[in-house]
Amino acid sequence: MDDCIFCKIVKGEIPCYKIYEDDKIFVFLDRSPQGKGHTLVIPKKHSSNIHDIDEESLCDVMKGVKMMAKHIKEKLNPDGMNIKQNNGEIAGQAVFHYHVHIIPKYSEKQEYDIDELHNILKIN
Repeated sequence: MDDCIFCKIVKGEIPCYKIYEDDKIFVFLDRSPQGKGHTLVIPKKHSSNIHDIDEESLCDVMKGVKMMAKHIKEKLNPDGMNIKQNNGEIAGQAVFHYHVHIIPKYSEKQEYDIDELHNILKIN
């Protein structure tokens, strides 16, 4: 989609803190994080929400979520983690390109530098 911000991120038209990319998914740090390590996993193929994503893309995203959750746990050692996906504006979806949030949770407030965090989490 030409006007989709996440499609533009995938194409490299908008900068982001990319963590991982393969031929099916793209993973990057959230621009408005709810905490240290808040990451988004998206399919490269555009789908608006859970209702129109094809099963193959959905499986690719969820495999990526599992991989990234493990990676974040190993690198940042959070006390817990929220994994969520919103559908529709009323449910909190702000960007209408299917995506899953990985939000690490800590018992104590975490201070961090975004560039340092990016270097810690980036998978080469």
